[in-house]
Amino acid sequence: MKKILLLTIFMTSLFADAKMYIGANYGSYNETFFSGADTTTLTDTIKTKIGYGVRDSYAFEFSLEYTKNKENIFSEAGSNDKDKIGINVELLKAFDFDIYINPFFKAGFGVGKLDIGQQGTDIYGNIKEVDSLSFGSFNLGVGTFIPINEHFDIEIGYEYKYLAYENFDTTTTSENRGPMFESHANVGYIGFNVRF
Repeated sequence: MKKILLLTIFMTSLFADAKMYIGANYGSYNETFFSGADTTTLTDTIKTKIGYGVRDSYAFEFSLEYTKNKENIFSEAGSNDKDKIGINVELLKAFDFDIYINPFFKAGFGVGKLDIGQQGTDIYGNIKEVDSLSFGSFNLGVGTFIPINEHFDIEIGYEYKYLAYENFDTTTTSENRGPMFESHANVGYIGFNVRF
């Protein structure tokens, strides 16, 4: 019981000055698949987010991400992959060094869906259409908040994402997953936040 009470007091003091905030980011998204040549995509991405925390301390963020796809990685020849939608949950730690800006780093996880037009096989070896692929991601980021006033700030940052896509062929075991279904992405972005 004492541990729960101490944890509650710690969390209360940690978020005593915490505020809700919303924001939007626009960035450049560069994804490279582990399979090698001709599997790199460079495109635009936008993110909307809601968070709770302190600008110069800890915060939790929940975000919805939309990435415009310009490449044909998974789809059959003659058609492009569709756009990618993802949801992320991240913990952010910012610092106040009395230099006007608040540097931060963050880490978290994401899930999402990429619409494609491709054929795969089911467990019986029958060909079937695969409309979309699900994916999971592990996210790391660094950046800085540039406060305009108490309620507004500009955010500049960089994110690294490790992504793992589901395999087309449901008969393929996890040991046989090829590098085509794993990638890493680099995202540079600028954003704007409003704090309440």
